[in-house]
Amino acid sequence: MYADTKIAIPIFKKKKEDILRLASDYIDKGVDILELRIDAMNNPKPNEVKSIIENIGFPTIATNRIKTEGGHFNGSEDERIAILEKCGEVCEYVDVELATNRKLIDSIVETGVKTIISYHDFNKTPNIDDMLDIVKKEMKIGDIAKIAVMPQSLEDTINILAILSRCKNTIAISMGDMGSYTRVIASKFNAPITFAASDDVTAPGQIDFETMKQVMNLDLMNTEDLFADGY
Repeated sequence: MYADTKIAIPIFKKKKEDILRLASDYIDKGVDILELRIDAMNNPKPNEVKSIIENIGFPTIATNRIKTEGGHFNGSEDERIAILEKCGEVCEYVDVELATNRKLIDSIVETGVKTIISYHDFNKTPNIDDMLDIVKKEMKIGDIAKIAVMPQSLEDTINILAILSRCKNTIAISMGDMGSYTRVIASKFNAPITFAASDDVTAPGQIDFETMKQVMNLDLMNTEDLFADGY
């Protein structure tokens, strides 16, 4: 059986009825947590999004991704954060980017909701010291740190494993086909959450839910001593 790592399914739909249908489908399939990509919705409003999460009635990550990190929200920053603040009343986690203005991040943290402080780079993988610094900054602010980056070499993907080995309460993902295995092996490092795909692929290299669930249940390797002496 896999460790305590939860499998999350992102929901990237424009309409309420499609969101609720997909959520119900994957709850029935045994997903652990859902991620509502608010930035995919048509002109989302705070109370509307809150109501959708209440209707889902299942642990949900509220994410309203900024355009600079792969998001699609067209409103202002104040509007983006206002939606997340309202969602904080009913969701399990709010995901907010480290690049967000610190006062706006604090306005979410101060509501008392658990937070995932995230960083995404769809072009490259920073060096390991820079990634450790990013995670350190995230952990000073929120409950879970997240870093998702694009590899240019196999070594880049191995650096993500080093991050997982050193950092607790951290989601670390190497994107694309080259890094897709890091999404599965994250469970061996007790990462809190990993992301699989439904019929929506919201990031390069996502693995479909059924495959992820099956592979994570296999005892593929013991990572206990893999990075015992550092990397």
